[in-house]
Amino acid sequence: MTDITTTFSTLEKRVLNDFQHDLPLSATPFADMAQQLGVSEDEILNTVSKLQGDGVISRVGPVFTPNRIGVSTLAAMSIPEQKLECVARIISAFPEVNHNYERDHEFNLWFVVTASSEEHLDIVLHEIEQHAEYPLMSLPMLEDYFIDLGFNLQWA
Repeated sequence: MTDITTTFSTLEKRVLNDFQHDLPLSATPFADMAQQLGVSEDEILNTVSKLQGDGVISRVGPVFTPNRIGVSTLAAMSIPEQKLECVARIISAFPEVNHNYERDHEFNLWFVVTASSEEHLDIVLHEIEQHAEYPLMSLPMLEDYFIDLGFNLQWA
């Protein structure tokens, strides 16, 4: 197995590690990142674009406390293994989907959907089912827990 960390540039490593928790909250976050790292805003934008294109990161943006701004739900689907990657791409194309991941379970594709209202959320969930051609199970949050998804990346 190839060690993917050897393919990251110094700038990519800094972007991946340094801004997991403290993305600048401003009208110009990428310019602020560039200033902190001593590079141009274009270099930051190109780096983020490359990392997204390579599938290393899926999105750059804030994470809000669930249901404080809009509404959200965890959803799960049971997808045949040979269709899993295709359905995951379909789901990821929805701007309301924060992330998705595979689990070793009958319901093997899980994702979080956030919308501006219950009505919008219901529409998005219905559209996901229509586009994916598989039913989904919505699991709205009953009690919230904070799980820090940031990692202190250790580069060899």
